Amino acid sequence: MARGPRKAVEEKIAEKEELISALKTRLKSEQGELEALYREKKEKDLEGLNRMIADSGLALSEAADVLKEYVQNRTGQQGA
Repeated sequence: MARGPRKAVEEKIAEKEELISALKTRLKSEQGELEALYREKKEKDLEGLNRMIADSGLALSEAADVLKEYVQNRTGQQGA
């Protein structure tokens, strides 16, 4: 009689192992989709920034200089 419950426990263990394996696969898939969404957002943000720079008529180096100056001024104001 001792074999019956042991087999049931072994079956439960196997089922849980299968479930965990399936969940790991699903998690990996979902993580891949999330990373793709982050990349898509980053690309859209960069496209918007690129469009704004182009519309302003500034060269990329000029826009970078303006942004650096803004960050320096802002950092200086926060420290005061």
